Amino acid sequence: MSQPADIPLPPDLGRRYGASSTGRDWLSSLPRLVGRCLKQWQLELDLAPGALPWNGHGAIVVPVRRRADADRADAVGNAADGKAAVLKIAYPHDEALVEPHALALWNGHGAVRLLAHDADAGALLLERLAADHSLQDVPMDEAVPVWGALVRRLSLAPDGRPEWREFSHIAARAEQWSDELPESWERLGRPFPRWLLEAALEVCQTRGAVGRRSGKDVLVHTDLHYLNILARPGRELNMPARSGRNNPDGGHDHTDSWAAIDPQPMIGEAEFAVAPLLWNRIGELSRADPERGLQERCRDFSMAAGLDAEVARQWSLAREVENALWYAAKPRHGGDLARSLWVASTLAGRTLPELPAPHELPAPGEAAS
Repeated sequence: MSQPADIPLPPDLGRRYGASSTGRDWLSSLPRLVGRCLKQWQLELDLAPGALPWNGHGAIVVPVRRRADADRADAVGNAADGKAAVLKIAYPHDEALVEPHALALWNGHGAVRLLAHDADAGALLLERLAADHSLQDVPMDEAVPVWGALVRRLSLAPDGRPEWREFSHIAARAEQWSDELPESWERLGRPFPRWLLEAALEVCQTRGAVGRRSGKDVLVHTDLHYLNILARPGRELNMPARSGRNNPDGGHDHTDSWAAIDPQPMIGEAEFAVAPLLWNRIGELSRADPERGLQERCRDFSMAAGLDAEVARQWSLAREVENALWYAAKPRHGGDLARSLWVASTLAGRTLPELPAPHELPAPGEAAS
């Protein structure tokens, strides 16, 4: 049995998962799982004294290096030999189960490169990206072409490889929403006007049916927001604004300088990916006309990726209505509910008047109100 690794656990993971017995069991298993992976893949920790591992919402990410005395014929092969990597161990959930299949299909093109994975441990060995340099730090006019170029690269058409059987379909999700959203809206006391619910249902009924027979289905990173796009260390990080639009086939768009993480992959229309860009960085919209600014942002990102801006608007509206109902069930998420309603109603062309100004809305991940 592998010895537990001597690693400190990030405090926010403890707060998030320490409230349930299953969460505490997972937290207590992490040192053992890390130790198992270090031995299995002949790795050593690459943490500075006193430093904490990185973490996302549902995973710990430990910087590692391949041991100098590692057998070059092991399961990892030469891919990680002497190179910095990270060991990611996720809390068991459905999205974590399908992540390695998507990363294997992308093979490092537009997404973080998968070096090895252990399904039983929920562990991925990944190339190490610049955790402190995300697209969140990039001015919007430069972020647009970067995102667009990545989406073009990530939008793989299904083929005969077995990984494709692991993904659920966006059209099927829309069909589920057609049944679930009205029930949730009634159960939660009708937390927003009926017309907004009906606008989302129209999208579900239209796009769900069209998506089934459109022949345009691709692999979709459904959580491709700014913080989930990291720079690759050692690559050119500066990129001329709008170069992605002028070089839609790659050219000099520096796509290899950036990689997507945490894909939450599904199969369907690529326009489904636009929504997270609209509910993030709202504070940067024009104060004079933020509603117009949101619509223009949807259009600009869609154009950069070669997508249909109207389809992106429709999917984004439906996704934010679904988010709003999720937040409405959480008493401490009033600010998040207001943000989702502002985005959804603005995309529907009828911004709800009783909401706070968009620049007063909390960003995703901020403390619940």
